[in-house]
Amino acid sequence: MQSLGQGSGNVPVVREFVAYLRVEKGMRPATCEAYQRDMEQFAEHLEKRDGLLAGATQADVSEFMKGLRGHGVESRSIARKLSCLRGFYRWLLLDKRIGHDPTVNVETPASWKILPKSLAEGEVAEMLEKTGAAARGADADGLALRDHAILELLYGGGLRVGEIVTLRVEDLHLDQARAQVRGKGDKERIVPLGRAAVEALERYLKLGRPELVLAGTRRAGGSIQRALFLSVRGRSLTRQWIWEMVRGASVQGSKASPHKLRHSCATHMVEHGADLRSVQTLLGHADIATTQVYTHVALGHLKRVHREHHPRGRRKASAV
Repeated sequence: MQSLGQGSGNVPVVREFVAYLRVEKGMRPATCEAYQRDMEQFAEHLEKRDGLLAGATQADVSEFMKGLRGHGVESRSIARKLSCLRGFYRWLLLDKRIGHDPTVNVETPASWKILPKSLAEGEVAEMLEKTGAAARGADADGLALRDHAILELLYGGGLRVGEIVTLRVEDLHLDQARAQVRGKGDKERIVPLGRAAVEALERYLKLGRPELVLAGTRRAGGSIQRALFLSVRGRSLTRQWIWEMVRGASVQGSKASPHKLRHSCATHMVEHGADLRSVQTLLGHADIATTQVYTHVALGHLKRVHREHHPRGRRKASAV
């Protein structure tokens, strides 16, 4: 999709909204870019009818969403675009530029039905054991130590890939088994770390990162960035690179990703009895409604627990 032409009457308001998201809401550049693309897509939809964003109606929003569904866009993506539009029109309304929000009565797609996909505990264990063996080997290099530490942090701390990229050395407090993480909206939270993650990070900081710093200094000849996880050139890793690394570390057939490891962290915690408020705090969800999806994910486990431990559940099972 191309950006709006410079002659479009929607360009100034889109730019102003994105500036508001970046400066006042503190959203990250990648998030702002995604919101801008969503707004431009809706603006193009309106411009085909000679319409402007400030004059959009509920019918315009509904037709836009219907068109997205017709082109095979997933409910989750449509829901995200609708959320963007709601934020935009709420901003216009508060700024008294419009008198009515056209998104108020638009029904949100049932994206909750698309449950987050997670890996089985055995698949995660196998993947971490494979990378852990490489990191513990006598010939382990900085890359092996780094990759294993990233995987332990993604699963053990439930971090987002963007949070891994922006993590700095000073954000780690391994003596207290915790990390200070900057999440969405630049909000900070404390993430507790398990023994495996702490050990992997300690080994990386002691043996792996100095090797990458030295290699980066020789290659780039410049200053090394403050990022915790470095490339062989001493630069910060990209989101795309981490996605490819995780995919490459997957065990056969698991198709792992950073987001799947985050979902796996939450799912396995709920299955082992963690309460939703604790999982919400760990993941950095602003609304517990986002975390409640894991009650659906863990429903099979809850059914098994009920059958095994509820008095009437046991009677029914024994009678079958």
